[in-house]
Amino acid sequence: MSEGTGSQVDIGDAEPGSCQESMLITTDSIEEFSQEISTSLVEEEDGATAKDQQNGHDGKQSLGTEIQLEDKRVESGTGGAGGNITKIQDGLNGGDKDSDGAMSKSSSFSSAKSRDLTASCTSLAEEGPTSSTAAASATTTTVATSGQQPLGDGCDMEDYLHDPNFLNKKRHVFILSSAGKPIYSMHGCEDKLATLFGVMQALVSFVQSNNDAIKSIHAMGVKFVFLVKSPLILVAISRTSHSVQQIQLQLTDVYNQILSTLTLSHMQKTFEKRKNFDLRRLLAGSERLIDHLLVNDKCDHRAVSNNPFSFMTHSVRILPLAPSVRETIIGAIQSNCAKIKNLVFAVLIANNKLIALVRMKKYFIHPADLRLIFNLIECSESFKSAESWTPICLPKFDSSGFLHAHVSYLAEDCQACLLLLSIERDVFFVLSEAKRKITDKLRRSNCLEAINDAMHNKGIKLQNIGIPEIRHFVYKSKSNAQLLCSELTVPYSSLDQFKRLEGMYFELHHRIHNSGRPVKLIYQMQEKEILLAWVTQAYELFAAFEPTVHRNDVINLVNKLLKWIKKEENSLFILSAPTF
Repeated sequence: MSEGTGSQVDIGDAEPGSCQESMLITTDSIEEFSQEISTSLVEEEDGATAKDQQNGHDGKQSLGTEIQLEDKRVESGTGGAGGNITKIQDGLNGGDKDSDGAMSKSSSFSSAKSRDLTASCTSLAEEGPTSSTAAASATTTTVATSGQQPLGDGCDMEDYLHDPNFLNKKRHVFILSSAGKPIYSMHGCEDKLATLFGVMQALVSFVQSNNDAIKSIHAMGVKFVFLVKSPLILVAISRTSHSVQQIQLQLTDVYNQILSTLTLSHMQKTFEKRKNFDLRRLLAGSERLIDHLLVNDKCDHRAVSNNPFSFMTHSVRILPLAPSVRETIIGAIQSNCAKIKNLVFAVLIANNKLIALVRMKKYFIHPADLRLIFNLIECSESFKSAESWTPICLPKFDSSGFLHAHVSYLAEDCQACLLLLSIERDVFFVLSEAKRKITDKLRRSNCLEAINDAMHNKGIKLQNIGIPEIRHFVYKSKSNAQLLCSELTVPYSSLDQFKRLEGMYFELHHRIHNSGRPVKLIYQMQEKEILLAWVTQAYELFAAFEPTVHRNDVINLVNKLLKWIKKEENSLFILSAPTF
């Protein structure tokens, strides 16, 4: 194994996938997360200092306060009281501020969630309600998470602590309120884990009492990772190779998923009124979204997929299309949506990949928000049956209010999903008519057929490129936060081998982004493969090679791969940032 700065390796000057302007926010996820954590710590210290002053205490300032960390605060991109939605309303509606983050779930969205929750009741660990109304109101119902087996016949704390099926899980995720109220458990019944939730809350409170924040506990090869986002506490218990920072980023995804359902302002107001409020009353039916998000962030399901690498690199995968086809699709969206007032984003997706994105001028979308959109669509079969109208909060865009989304699939013979997101609540029929016109234009230009062909393509076949010595690669263009992955073939087409590859990639990603010892290049020889991780200002590359490939040949193969990506970049990436 060798590490280096990359200066001794000359792989060429190609920077495939780079562009002058991106439709996505491209802030590095590791740096962004560190800034958010630093900002939250300073805010907690400021709050503690103010409280001490009110109580007449001297309030000894911590080291962070002494060096005036408040001067280093960086905006995280989330909207507050004066968020992006308010700005759009002020600019286009003369200050009409109807969207205040209040709960306004549409009937179609609520019924869809109820249907999915009712269906999942067949996997209850104990007998639960059978109607959607009962399912939404019974907060103590025990629902086994998607793909998980019920844990034990009984459901009490003692059973869990002695249940090997529960204790031997590689991952647990728990969510509780700052008051210690159970909200979510990835496995089992959170109501029957009240003692465990109490211990977690006590640990967080004890460390906070010393003007500090708990980050992680390590014991017997197990990581206990904490993320405190008042009024919530998120905890992960992991036996995987993921680093603490990677696990915290997963918890941040879960936190954003909760905000997408409730909005930050509504959740904060709720807990200000009642600190011991049971948040499950508002999240009823949304647990499946958290379950599915955790599955996509890490390959815990039976089918192998490149989805975890989108989370690892905090980027978006693109559906490869001929440039002329993509331009026609973007043109159809622009021509039929340009005159619709207050339309913020038009997003066309398929198979967890982005086909096209058109945005309002001056506004961009964050990859983390797009992942929430992908997650919502992928785990909601009800959207396939009819056009839907649903509010959704995009926390990185504006955590204080909802956008209202018209969600529909293009056609029965083309399962690509189109989302039209507006700040207006009463434009369903206007957007429905726009969607119909878009579909008609795409059908006349044979774009629906082209999308179908691309959807059935499993990915880049390295054998066809002429570099079969590369088993798999992950390539991120940093200038536009877009990701390219090759097809998962033997040996990584099996679940066990893919999980092994996933673990190695995540470990390389952590090491190459380690702030304590940053490196540009890692070359690692293992028994079953050769691994390469290489990071430049323009891109990140992770690749697995046949174990017999010579080191010098690895460089040549990478050079060949980069040249091929550069040649095909107009099909593999979206290099423009179209607006309405």
